[in-house]
Amino acid sequence: MKVNEIFHSLQGEGRWTGTPSVFIRLSGCNLRCPFCDTDHQDGQELTEDEIATRAAAFPSRHVVVTGGEPALQLTATLIDALHAAGKFVAVETNGTHPLPANVDWTTLSPKFAFVERGANVVLPRCDELKAVFTSTKAFAAVELAYLTVPATHYYIQPCDTGDAAHNRDVTEAAIQWCLAHPRWSLSLQTHKLLGIA
Repeated sequence: MKVNEIFHSLQGEGRWTGTPSVFIRLSGCNLRCPFCDTDHQDGQELTEDEIATRAAAFPSRHVVVTGGEPALQLTATLIDALHAAGKFVAVETNGTHPLPANVDWTTLSPKFAFVERGANVVLPRCDELKAVFTSTKAFAAVELAYLTVPATHYYIQPCDTGDAAHNRDVTEAAIQWCLAHPRWSLSLQTHKLLGIA
């Protein structure tokens, strides 16, 4: 399994914001979203036992398998090994590939703007859906597509554009969207605000 990195930090987004977590970042993705802020192509080959052993060395029970797109490599046997180490396994996915059935928590971040790149969602449901918010106009055009995916929690997350002034405008627009459409909650990338990994 090609692994980009394994590290210990706080979950910065969504329902589990602030939760101490072990992050297992798997390499590779089937989409090339222009706003992606993760360099996930490089990595080293590790066995499932090596991955589970490294994750078990950290005190946090919460494990986040992310990428890239983790569903391209993630197996039920790796999740079993993490469970055997006493871990709760959350997965962050774009939803274009099925996940093993023994995942404990699924965070789905669909990329409906990139359907021409194969961004069709195949997951029947998720625990939380996290939509990247770039503008009111752009989100209004795809909101109904997001809401067709059954989820327990729906979040919009302002896109980090790399420009502080533009980011403030995007965040303000996202706040106003949540206030007008209370089915949605705001998710901020608090790890970036705190300056942590």
